[in-house]
Amino acid sequence: MRKPLPALKLFANRPISCILAVVASLTLSSCTTILTNLPGVYTVDVQQGNIVDQAMIDQLRPNMNKRQVLYILGSPMLVDFFHQKRWDYLYSAQIAGGDRQQKRISLFFDNDQLTGVQGDFKPSAIPVIKSSEETTVEVPKRDLEKTLWEMITGLFGYDGRDDSPRTDKSDAKPASGSPTDQLPL
Repeated sequence: MRKPLPALKLFANRPISCILAVVASLTLSSCTTILTNLPGVYTVDVQQGNIVDQAMIDQLRPNMNKRQVLYILGSPMLVDFFHQKRWDYLYSAQIAGGDRQQKRISLFFDNDQLTGVQGDFKPSAIPVIKSSEETTVEVPKRDLEKTLWEMITGLFGYDGRDDSPRTDKSDAKPASGSPTDQLPL
């Protein structure tokens, strides 16, 4: 008779092998929670949809047209074919592997005019005036040195500018009135 293989002896004790299988599966399934809580492990911030915040919603006013709303909020995430008068903006964010946060706002239009806002944000009653952060700076004119080409042509009396008046060839009148004189050669 042949001797049983050593690997088959492992399964001879069923209770021990079942306990090992259960312990191994529990250990492997808990790896995800262990790996997410390790210090120094980078997790990606996941942002999806239109980024909409309260400052953007505060700029909305009743009777704005669709182009003005597009300028403030951008293109809607969802325009339903069956509800043409409704635009939906969705935004979800999961920062540093934490809980997912979702914001939603729906805009309602009638004759291309904004009539209603519904969702997680409410517009303010006070009009928002955005101050411009742009400034105008006067730059003085620079005296640039002449290039080598400008210096060489300056020796011959040519300064690089053509100040003579230009005459358009279509304005020039032919000397004689015959049609053959007007044909180019």
